[in-house]
Amino acid sequence: QVKLVESGGGSVQAGGSLRLSCAASGNTFCMAWFRQAPGKEREGVARIVTRGAISSVVDSVKGRFTISQDNAKKTMYLQMTSLQPEDTAMYYCAADTYRCGSWLPHNFNYWGQGTQVTVSS
Repeated sequence: QVKLVESGGGSVQAGGSLRLSCAASGNTFCMAWFRQAPGKEREGVARIVTRGAISSVVDSVKGRFTISQDNAKKTMYLQMTSLQPEDTAMYYCAADTYRCGSWLPHNFNYWGQGTQVTVSS
């Protein structure tokens, strides 16, 4: 069983930065960040192979968001810079125990409770 706890959300003005954290209990193979804006589907943002540090980010955030991890702390981070109003969403941490090639939410077995990110113009 894996438990995920996110932190670090908040409200910023456009152009600002935030860092999200996700602490995991239990062993994971892949950890990822998803986000869901009101009225929209949940979408993948970034993912990382827990022990291999192989990471991916989606095109819409490339160059602005960076995913990283501290294996000793079992914590994943999402550094978000140059935030824009369209980045406003609930951000969720997700994990899977054996695969890391998908952006589909249903391919992730474990989810955190979410942390709100609000970017004002």
